[in-house]
Amino acid sequence: MNSFRQIFHRISYLQYPLLLAALVYYIPFVQALMQKQIEWGLLNQVLILLGVAFSFSTLQDTTTTQNKVSKKVWTDPFWGKAMLLLIAFMAFAFIVSGLVATLYWKTDLSQSVAVGITVLGIGLVGILKAAIEMFENHRSDKQ
Repeated sequence: MNSFRQIFHRISYLQYPLLLAALVYYIPFVQALMQKQIEWGLLNQVLILLGVAFSFSTLQDTTTTQNKVSKKVWTDPFWGKAMLLLIAFMAFAFIVSGLVATLYWKTDLSQSVAVGITVLGIGLVGILKAAIEMFENHRSDKQ
């Protein structure tokens, strides 16, 4: 069982090239915004790549923390619950926004962005599941 955990933990590192790819699309998107143009196709790519990267990040080993900040958050009952609520709110908001946008946005390009928003929300649901496991594994009031 432990070897499966290690295999999937290593696969979770695919999140970093995906985050880098999202950044590659994000930079020209921001440059276009500075020129008062909105490049919806670039925004869609950023949203989809972020959602998929978040999904890969959920494969990491939740029995260990990655750094001092995450250890501080997940061991403290107050901050752990606050973080879970924040992630849950963000996931819900992105999914609802994306689904509402698919109903009301009519052009193909805006429909694509609506799908990107929904994919990002689904990725955050995966993050929420991993965060719940992190909180359960590390909280100081349950040890």
